[in-house]
Amino acid sequence: MAAAPEPPYRRIADEIRRRITSGELVPGDRVPSTRQIVRDWGVALATAAKVLTTLRLEGYVETRPRIGTVVATRTPTAASAPPAPRSPSPAPASASSGPGPGPDHDPDLTRDRIVRAAMHIADTEGLSGLSMRGVAARLGVAAMSPYRYVKSKDDLILLMADAAFGEETYPVTPPEGWRARLELCARTLWKVYRRHAWLAQLAPLSRPLVLPNLMVHAECALAALDGHGLAPATMMDVHVLLYSYVQGLAVSLEQEAQAEAATGLTEDEWMADQVESLRAIAGSTGYPVFAKVTAALADGYDLDLDDLFEFGLGPLLDGFAGIVEGPRPA
Repeated sequence: MAAAPEPPYRRIADEIRRRITSGELVPGDRVPSTRQIVRDWGVALATAAKVLTTLRLEGYVETRPRIGTVVATRTPTAASAPPAPRSPSPAPASASSGPGPGPDHDPDLTRDRIVRAAMHIADTEGLSGLSMRGVAARLGVAAMSPYRYVKSKDDLILLMADAAFGEETYPVTPPEGWRARLELCARTLWKVYRRHAWLAQLAPLSRPLVLPNLMVHAECALAALDGHGLAPATMMDVHVLLYSYVQGLAVSLEQEAQAEAATGLTEDEWMADQVESLRAIAGSTGYPVFAKVTAALADGYDLDLDDLFEFGLGPLLDGFAGIVEGPRPA
């Protein structure tokens, strides 16, 4: 019986992988976007997205904010590259006698390796691209192997979040003053969210994650406010507002990553497509202030979330100063 034809996504992924392993594309080089794959290979957008997902799971490419999909800094060696899919072979007669050596019994497989592999997938694909099967494929083990260490995908995500929040710590001796300490808390949290944008979509403020390493950041904020005569509820309000400021901006990081994966367009490329629409709005008579402001921005408006974070943090802390340092009734 003739072998089934190779799926189009696999054929395209093989070609891009060949360019990477041959040195035609080197670490940091942009690889074809989903839109370019659709144009060059004549496939559907979903197929093009599957190509890049496959290469990300295999470790050949990675997504970088404001740049796009590029060749990964450390690509797999020929020896560690995942094999091409094969048709299943009949199990040997002795298979029922008990487990034997193989990827399903990798002695080096640990919960920490599973969590780190899952975090890498979420960092590049978002949580929508995460699956237990995908983690197993990335680690080169059988699909059910991760379940020996983690009960479910939901449990895995909690372990990932706790590990992510634990990547940053605070000095034993904190800076002087409540404001400097809150600044440190906010910037440290922003650094975590900047590295792992998927964290921003895990839970609303009304249903906070109860994770030991997340509590480290809460302790930082509450300790900065302790000893200033604030009511416990007020201390919690200030802490939640500071946390929500960081998380709220971080949501845009995750949404941008999802939009780029879905469209194949970087932020700058997408904005370039909006120029005519923006000109039409600015040229109308219904939005005079918008027209005046945009006309004054000769070089355009570059929305940089890192700059926006710093710009907003100062006024936020200024507002807290009226609460922490202002007059309070006895």
